[in-house]
Amino acid sequence: MITLTPDTKACMSHLLLKDTFDSLSLIEGEITTYNKFTVDGHIHKDFYEEAPDREYSLWSELRSYCLSIIKGKRTPLDFKFVLSLSREDFTGFLEQEGQDGLPYRPEEIQGLYMNLRYDGTRLVCVTGTSMNTFTMDKSLDEAWDRWVRAFYAKAGIAFEAGR
Repeated sequence: MITLTPDTKACMSHLLLKDTFDSLSLIEGEITTYNKFTVDGHIHKDFYEEAPDREYSLWSELRSYCLSIIKGKRTPLDFKFVLSLSREDFTGFLEQEGQDGLPYRPEEIQGLYMNLRYDGTRLVCVTGTSMNTFTMDKSLDEAWDRWVRAFYAKAGIAFEAGR
């Protein structure tokens, strides 16, 4: 788990106006403006005639809704978004990081998370992982932290890294 402090303006632009984060799943979100708006990213499959195979909505499907709440003359008082690498992308992530000898199968991973929090002045990203089984091994955490740093760097979003 690491804490990144991305350049707020650049990261907000990528998060809300560009497709940079679109392939990630939105687990949950909360935006506080004149009211508190809460978004549960779980897909209610009974709503659809042909339900998606995934458990959570993609950020691309909810980005414009979140933008409509956030945009305006005043910045939000705060917000938080919990984003995760989509389950469909776990295999690719493990194969990409497999050179480091990650001993996991996709079904053992509950989530690979980016917790984005804005407090009204600055944006912070805290990484996290969750396993379906207990392990003392930190190789998945370290690989995910590297992936998130590379994600921000590839997008051209400057950040300060902390622990």
